[in-house]
Amino acid sequence: MTAQTSLPAKSDFAHVTDWVFDLDNTLYPHHVDLFAQIDKNMTVYVADMLGLDYDEARALQKKYYFEHGTTLAGLMQHHGIDPHHFLDSAHAIDYSTVLADPDLAEAIKALPGRKFIFTNGTVKHAETAARALGVLDHFEDIFDIVAADFVPKPANATYDKFASLHRVDTKNAAMFEDLPRNLIVPRILGMKTVLILPEPGHKGLERWEQFDEDDGNIDFVTNRLADFLKAIV
Repeated sequence: MTAQTSLPAKSDFAHVTDWVFDLDNTLYPHHVDLFAQIDKNMTVYVADMLGLDYDEARALQKKYYFEHGTTLAGLMQHHGIDPHHFLDSAHAIDYSTVLADPDLAEAIKALPGRKFIFTNGTVKHAETAARALGVLDHFEDIFDIVAADFVPKPANATYDKFASLHRVDTKNAAMFEDLPRNLIVPRILGMKTVLILPEPGHKGLERWEQFDEDDGNIDFVTNRLADFLKAIV
């Protein structure tokens, strides 16, 4: 199956009662690039902790990210770090580049049913970014890496825990994500899946961020989230 790149019809999402959104590079666009700040902070943390130079630390950080879903998961497994200290350090960033998006806020508010943020970051990080976007008040809850017991997406158990905690019928839910690998389990669970791509011309995507148009786990693809949601409602 090839993912649809056109705007959806209302009927495509008529059954959806629970709307689940990743945060980074999904609710706010990729070009805002908050994650570049987080990424740098994580590299510095690894370098300081293990006594590595910057390039060595970055290579190890990316290895852990690719193999474990997050850098944190790799550091916890191999080095026994304090996850809270790491997360506080990683998210010590400048949020001023996140601008209010009234169109997105209006579109999210209009969606019929419950809305959730489901992130491998923290509640504090999600609240700060979503508040800056002007969308925070439209979400019922934020399910973060702490709620997931530090087991990140794309682990099956993490989606199961989210769905169980909030009594989400996954066959009546939709998941919005910027990472293709994080849509594999939602698709298996029966969720409608939407991949959020950067705007045309964006460069520097990691290999795990790149989209294969024949990926059978993705129902829809868009780089205009607000327009996509408006088409639904």
